[in-house]
Amino acid sequence: MAEATEATEAPDDHAQRQPPRSDFRDAVGWTILGFAILVGSLRMDRLESQNINPYTVPGLLPGLLGLTMFLLGGVMALRSWRRGAFTQPAVPASGLLREERRRAWLVIGLCVGYGVVLVGHGIPFWLASSIYVTGSVLILRRLSRDEDERRLDGRAWLKALVIGVGASVVTQLVFQELFLVRMP
Repeated sequence: MAEATEATEAPDDHAQRQPPRSDFRDAVGWTILGFAILVGSLRMDRLESQNINPYTVPGLLPGLLGLTMFLLGGVMALRSWRRGAFTQPAVPASGLLREERRRAWLVIGLCVGYGVVLVGHGIPFWLASSIYVTGSVLILRRLSRDEDERRLDGRAWLKALVIGVGASVVTQLVFQELFLVRMP
């Protein structure tokens, strides 16, 4: 019975640790990003002159993702407002929050590196994506709080490589075969 109680309390515990004002800032960011993606996808060429099937137009998937981000950002903003985002005093950043920000900036840097350096410069998409995912798994594993997770032995490298190659091959196949989008 105690295990069931702990499992049900875990999400509330996280909600209490995350300040509502921080959640609100994140929600605004997700909402703005979702809106920008939605607008960008609506402005994409529909390829009507080529009699393209409406379900395969280039902006369909990004538009749906942008709309989802916009809506979920709004839900997150509403939740943080209800939790008192503007009635509670601002909480100074703790060491844990600084560490989370550092990791977030690292992930942003990895994503920018993937988009700017790896994709579209002659390397096949599946290879560029394999390098990115494998490297990301290894780098983020190295930053783990758990001592055993930080160790990069042969098994960790193999696991990261399988995840990286698997994710990139599945992504390429889904986009090329299902969405009919030619990958770079």
